[in-house]
Amino acid sequence: MSYQEEYRQKLTTAGEAVKAVKSGDWLDYGWTVCSPNALDKALAARMGELTDVNIRGGILTRRPAIFDVPDAASHFAWNSWHMSGIERKAIKEGFAYYIPLRYSELPGYYRDCIKTLDVAMFQVAPMDEHGWFNFGPGGSHLKAVCDCAKTIIVEVNKNMPVCLGGFENCVHISDVAMIVEGENPPMEILGGAGTASEVDLAVANLVVPEISNGACLQLGIGSMPSAIGKLIAESDLKDLGVHTEMYVDAFVDMSKAGRITGACKPFDRGRQTYAFAAGTQKLYDFLNNNPECMAAPVSYVNDIARVSQIENFTSINGAVDIDLYGQVSSESSGINHISGAGGQQDFVMGAYLAKGGKSFICCSSSFMDKKTGQLKSRIRPTLVEGSVVTATRTNLHWIVTEYGKFNVKGKSTWERAEGLIALAHPQFRDELIAEAEKMHIWRRSNKR
Repeated sequence: MSYQEEYRQKLTTAGEAVKAVKSGDWLDYGWTVCSPNALDKALAARMGELTDVNIRGGILTRRPAIFDVPDAASHFAWNSWHMSGIERKAIKEGFAYYIPLRYSELPGYYRDCIKTLDVAMFQVAPMDEHGWFNFGPGGSHLKAVCDCAKTIIVEVNKNMPVCLGGFENCVHISDVAMIVEGENPPMEILGGAGTASEVDLAVANLVVPEISNGACLQLGIGSMPSAIGKLIAESDLKDLGVHTEMYVDAFVDMSKAGRITGACKPFDRGRQTYAFAAGTQKLYDFLNNNPECMAAPVSYVNDIARVSQIENFTSINGAVDIDLYGQVSSESSGINHISGAGGQQDFVMGAYLAKGGKSFICCSSSFMDKKTGQLKSRIRPTLVEGSVVTATRTNLHWIVTEYGKFNVKGKSTWERAEGLIALAHPQFRDELIAEAEKMHIWRRSNKR
């Protein structure tokens, strides 16, 4: 039987396909921009007759139709590997929960811990002549999902870019139970970069001089990493490499400016390695069938041992709060969950161990509390009660705010307190000094 004939035999409607989901099932919705569309709408239409369905997914770029099912919590629970703002709101609606993890271990979680999954459904690129459906920008751990799933349903989207890679970036038609040809929606645009603020630019101007020619980069998402990427694109840096869990628009800008060659990478030389991607159409167009870009499973990309082998590896990530001990919370503020650990632990430690490696945690020194209208400091004496420590004080390297940068490596508690307070907004420095004294981590001989 030809692949085309097998395709025709497995082709069905979204409504028919979702009949595979039963009450009590564990269902996987893929990852970020690969989350299903037509299948999601069809499942929402019959969710009222189902109970106790557990769904895994993460980094949603649009609100799924199932989230708007009446009394959603009585029908399903959404379990997220990493939360976007959409999922964060769903926590408060009573049906969404976070799964703590080190992102690098996610494929292993499926293969070694979860092992069995009832149904997996996600969007893919159209089948190629060899019978393969490419995962597009959401590869990450989807091959591991397929390895565990009893039933795999793919939703074909002709707008999905084909993301080339080394391995585990597609599923074969022989492993697929049903094929749905969806409505071919345009790729979801992941916001967050926005226009760079004065604070973003100040931080970027402090970080970029620390990056050397031939360095290999990992960037997070947001206006601050975007500002750093733009500054790199406008710089005279050369032969930069990319080895990042998330591929963002800033890398496209750097590539088109000729800053990225990957010539100094010890492996995957000349290729930009990433686990998943999300951003604007510019990014999806750049990734499509581009042999320079290498989609690989997150267990490969985020592996600390692998990252630590890359000389001059430079990791740039954000934070919610930092305390005077050097503990970083990037996933919650108190008991209010915000996102997830992601790969921050992996890349902070990988950069920390790499020869010439540098890890930067970047954030604004303060923020405006929307509820009270008051300015609050991101640098605190201790983290808010209930906050989750994402990066520990023992592997922290550089902290950067608009007021400066500070390398905490090898610093005692009082040196850390002094350095971090100098990065705080001036309005809070005296208060932080007073608290540091109470905590016995401030030397009276220090300048005030």
